[in-house]
This record gives sequence, structure tokens and C-alpha cells, in this order.
Amino acid sequence: ATSTPGDLEIRRRVEAEQKAKSLAAQKTRAEHETLLATVERASEIGFSGGQPVLACVAFRSLLHWKSFELERTGLFDQIMGKMSGAVELNTDNNAQLTYWLSNTFALLHLLQRTLKTSGGAATRRRAGLGSGVGIFERFNSRLRAASAVAETGGKDEAVPGIPGVRQVDAKYPAFLFKQQLTAFVEKIYGFLRDNMKKEITPQLGSCIQAPRAARGGAAARRGAGGTQTATSTAEGGAHGPQLGTHWRAILDCLDALLVTFRANHVPVFLVRKFFTQIFCFINVQLFNALLLRRECCSFSNGEYIKTGLAELEVWLIESKEWTGTAWEELRYIRQAVQLLVIHQKPKKTLNEITLELCPVLSIQQLYRISTMYWDDKYGTETVSQEVLHAMKELMMKDQNTNMSNSFLLDDDSSIHFTIDDISGAPTAIDLDAVQVPPHLAKDPAFEFLLRSVSVSENGTA
Repeated sequence: ATSTPGDLEIRRRVEAEQKAKSLAAQKTRAEHETLLATVERASEIGFSGGQPVLACVAFRSLLHWKSFELERTGLFDQIMGKMSGAVELNTDNNAQLTYWLSNTFALLHLLQRTLKTSGGAATRRRAGLGSGVGIFERFNSRLRAASAVAETGGKDEAVPGIPGVRQVDAKYPAFLFKQQLTAFVEKIYGFLRDNMKKEITPQLGSCIQAPRAARGGAAARRGAGGTQTATSTAEGGAHGPQLGTHWRAILDCLDALLVTFRANHVPVFLVRKFFTQIFCFINVQLFNALLLRRECCSFSNGEYIKTGLAELEVWLIESKEWTGTAWEELRYIRQAVQLLVIHQKPKKTLNEITLELCPVLSIQQLYRISTMYWDDKYGTETVSQEVLHAMKELMMKDQNTNMSNSFLLDDDSSIHFTIDDISGAPTAIDLDAVQVPPHLAKDPAFEFLLRSVSVSENGTA
């Protein structure tokens, strides 16, 4: 059969459409490859005005390409793969980890404020979810509804948006990407936390026992009838090579990481969460070690620990903007030390000890410290037998109501922030203020990055 002019025209039109689709697909792949290459070289990009360039560029690109609205796309998985690969190669490099933490957090923050998650029942009605709707769309809708409930506490509260950016009725791949980013933030945070624990743990064991030379020297300096203060005990110690060595090593670790956090513009709220957890760890390690080692429950060791804690307090005060209320996490070891160094212990009543001196310590903890206490400097005694007897009676009563009689503290290794914290974090990201990397600024396909975000995404110019 011969082709008619009409058939030829249809064939040409189909071929032209296929060619156009093929060219468009090639263009899209090229653009995606450029973005992925940018993710790979992210450490060369850095920050612009304190803002993570990679996060802003990636977000604007995904928004411009309408990637959040796609039912199916492999781009998000590819981005996560590049980011994960970079982090896995640098799990012991705090500078790299904080860089990726800052970028991942910023990207997650932008998504959290842009992707619509309040569709709920209205979304299901608009979609006409019923017997004729596929399982993929039903799952997509349930995920949106679940996200809305989880992130608003079940209330109809709109998450504040990003200036100049339209909110997007996102599809399942975008929500999955957001979940992956959330897990990635937690993973990087965990690497940093574990790195810090590894650095300071070897020092902590020596922070509860004063060097012998320091103990002997302090006793000799006191003399008969004199009063020894924490400051004078520290002379030749906290300010010298012996007494302050381990405490100083811990402070150096904390200080170095804080500098790294600030250099990589990690949000203040996240830094505060981090140091709160680290000081909780320090508290647990020092407190448990003290209660497990009788030789450390002495007057001079109490003074030594008190001096070290005072140095930590000074550091925390100087860094308060970034450390928040981390000092409160040391309350157990602080009160235990207070019981060790308090004078005239036999005159203290049980109420004075439990209500004024050591209100957070349990009776089991107080009894253990009191029975292990010894004075290697002045020969003072522990609390009175009457108080010890009262403590023992209270412990016997507790055994009948409390299954756990452990005097040790547990280390909390959970992540101390939620998706709500990320959404509500006071992170002011100005997308228009970010300087576009030169290799993207020269690429015509990324020309939209040079325009205002409101103009680029809303088509007002």
C-alpha cells in the first residue's frame, strides 16, 4: 500500500515529537549530571554570606525543574548517593562532617517549608481516592496526611514558607527524599557525637583523680589550721602541667569542634543540642567512674574535680551563645563533688543533704558516696551514723517499690532534635543572596540561578 500525503505528514509529526522528546530528555540528563557533579565537588563551593551554597543551588534547581511534583524520578536517590558517599569517606573528619551537616540541614529546612504536607482529607477528596485509584497514589496521599499530622501535632497550623518561593503540592518521591535527608542529618550528627566521645573518653578517667604530687603538695601547703580553697589547690596544678593536663585536653577538644561548627555555619540551635548531649555524656562518665572507684571518693580528689568543673564552667560562659544550658547537664557530678568537699559532714542532717546540698542525687547514690568517702588531707569524717542509718532504711523501702536499685547513670545516645525543631529553627536563608558557583553561572541551563527566586519560579518576568 502506498502512503498518502496525510500519512507522511503524520509520520513526520510523530518523528518530530519523538526527536523533541529525545532532545528534552538529553537536556534534562545533562542538567542533572551537572548538578550531581556539583554535589561531588561540594567541598570546593563552601558558603556565601554564611549560607551553604550547595543546599541553596540544589533546592533552586529541584524547584525550577519541578522535581518535587514528579510521580517518579531517580534524581533524589542519585543526590543522596553522592552526599552519602562523601560523608562515608570522611566519618572521622569533623570539618567535612560539619560542612555536610550544615548543607543537609539547610536543604531539609527548605524542603520542610516548601513541600505542602497539610493536604489530609482535602487532598484525598481532590484526588477522588476510591476503587479506581492506584495503590501508589493512595500511599502518596497517606504519606502526605501522616506528615501533616506528625509535623503539626494534629493541628491545622501552616508551616511558614520561604520568601519568594511557592509552596509545592509534592509527590511521594519528594517526601521520601525529605525522610532520607532527615535520617542523613541524624547520621552525620551521630558521627560527630561519636568522634567527640572517642576524643574525650581517654581523658575522663584521669579527671576524677588528682596526681599524687598535687595531692601531697596541697596538703603540705595547707599547714596547721589553715583553710584550703579550690583556687589554691589548683596552683601548680590546674595552671601547671600536671593538674590541668586532662581537663585542658577536654577543653581543647570542645573548643576545636566549636570553631569547626562556627566555620561551617552549623545552626546555633543544632550546636546547642550537640553540646548539651556531650556534657550529658561527660556527666555520666565522671559520675559513674567516681561511684565505682572508692579511691576517688576523697576530699582532695573532690577538690581536683571541682577545679576542673570550674574550668568547664568558664568555657561554657564564654561560649554561652553556642552552648546554651549545657552546664545543667553536669548537675550530678557537681553535686557529688559538693558532698565530697563540704566541711563538717557529720553535722549535716539528711534533709540538708537531700533537699539543699544534693537534691538530684538518689538515696542509693548518696549512701554510696557517703560510705566510700575518705579524707586523705585533713582526716575529716563522713556523714553521721544517724544519717547513714536513715539512708539505709529509705533504700530498704525503695526496694519494695522500685525494681531498679542501680546507683549508676545511663548514657542517652538518642538524637535530641525532631523534624519540628528543624522546621521551626530560626534559620533565615536568603536564596537571592547566595553567590552562584562560577561553573554554574556560565552554564546557560542554570541561568535561572542568576535571577531572583520569585521571578525565576513564579514567571513574573
